[in-house]
Amino acid sequence: MTKKPTIDFITLGCSKNLVDSETLMGLFEANGYPCTHDADDPKGDIVVINTCGFIEDAKQESIDTILEFAQAKEEGRLQRLYVMGCLSERYLADLENEIPEVDGWYGKFNYKQLLKDLDEQANISNAIAHRHVTTPRHYAYLKIAEGCDRHCAYCAIPIITGRHQSRPMDEILDEVRRLVSQGTKEFQVIAQELTYYGVDLDGKQHIAELVEKMADIEGVEWIRLHYAYPAHFPWDLLRVMREKQNVCNYLDIALQHISDHMLERMKRHVTKEETYELIRRMRREVPGIHIRTTLMVGFPGETDDDFQELVEFTKWARFERMGAFAYSEEDGTYSASNYEDDVPTEVKQKRLDKLMRVQQNISAELEAEKVGSVMRVIIDRTEGDWYVGRTEFCSPEVDPEVLIPISEELAIGEFYDVRITDAEEFDLYATTSI
Repeated sequence: MTKKPTIDFITLGCSKNLVDSETLMGLFEANGYPCTHDADDPKGDIVVINTCGFIEDAKQESIDTILEFAQAKEEGRLQRLYVMGCLSERYLADLENEIPEVDGWYGKFNYKQLLKDLDEQANISNAIAHRHVTTPRHYAYLKIAEGCDRHCAYCAIPIITGRHQSRPMDEILDEVRRLVSQGTKEFQVIAQELTYYGVDLDGKQHIAELVEKMADIEGVEWIRLHYAYPAHFPWDLLRVMREKQNVCNYLDIALQHISDHMLERMKRHVTKEETYELIRRMRREVPGIHIRTTLMVGFPGETDDDFQELVEFTKWARFERMGAFAYSEEDGTYSASNYEDDVPTEVKQKRLDKLMRVQQNISAELEAEKVGSVMRVIIDRTEGDWYVGRTEFCSPEVDPEVLIPISEELAIGEFYDVRITDAEEFDLYATTSI
């Protein structure tokens, strides 16, 4: 029997891309191909790069990675190179012309064809059942939809991914049960816009129903929700979060700005007052909720007054988790076609730095308030002299972590009650001696 080549997968960009890589990787393995993912030193016969094409920095990282492996192929260190994902979905013709060393280009939706092109006898059916989860066994990302119908002025996602497409609820719940049977305890529910879930199926938002049914599956310990949208927020989701103990009091909801002037130009379909009321109601209906958001500075037409409104809003909202970025013009978006990118780069950077300084102070204060409290954590890994864990308020890779002395003999993937003993801006310290 001829030995099948090893496939090295490299994933760039967001967790939604990671799910696609895991799906294709599982299909390859189900058809007898040995695979690795994000190896420190890829040595496979074939490399597959899953790219990001969302913003300029991510696009550049994807291009640089492709060029790096194209050079490795030229030097004979790998046999074939394939590219999939958002960058090739968006710029296929240009990439084919500019990087001929790549053996095949696949987009956001036809990537399973790569396996058939390499092996016409391969079976690519029932892909989700074969998904190879690459995260620590105890947690997984769960993608419930693809695409977005919101069409914000600055955003290229609808250009890349197309219209919102919800996965059937039964299919999602079956995947949850299968992952639980494999040891998964914690689910990061992801979509470009999860609050829109179900609207394309029957005109109604079904995210609360989906999360409630997930919560009722035995073995599901934590459910955490990512990438909500503020307009037409499904209020029943707050009831589910409040009533179901395994639905984390955590919501990732990108707000982008607060000035009515900016919200209108960004085509966000929400007002300043509606945003303030949204935050008030979340905190009222789900006491202790941790809100993660993303804000943007330097959007075309942003004035000093607009920015000051954003600063004051940040001080008022006291977000437990917040990221921010400076606007960059993206090809094909409404803002690129209709607005002049008129905020100077140095002004964007000054505004970004100021906003993040404000948030850093808030984060430090909020984390310090946890000292002395008892919190439930899950242990992800060890680093040096520490176990590294997370509370329900911490999503993997992006949020603060909890450090516990390794002398306490804990188990990876298990839950423990710990007492918080100290706090830094991005980390908590704890002990199991409570």
